[in-house]
Amino acid sequence: MADDKITYDIFPDGLGFWANCDGNHVGEITFVRVGGDKMIIDYTAVAEKYRNGSVGLNLVRCVAALARTQHRKVITLCPFATAMFSRYPEFDDVRLLHTR
Repeated sequence: MADDKITYDIFPDGLGFWANCDGNHVGEITFVRVGGDKMIIDYTAVAEKYRNGSVGLNLVRCVAALARTQHRKVITLCPFATAMFSRYPEFDDVRLLHTR
């Protein structure tokens, strides 16, 4: 798995990202936009083979990067995304509710 090349692509509708490896979806994250200044991460899933790597964290990073470019704050309803937001201070600038 360490040699696998993972790419991250935004959904055609712009409401999530896929993690892809060799043409296969190995993870995804979805969110909804709320008003003009917020988004809610509501779902993250990663194929079992990739769960101990950084695929899930990188999917959360994709949403955070998009939030920054759109000047939005992020609310996490997904337990995985909530854990990542609590664990990594790199998300402090986009977190709407500071719970750390």
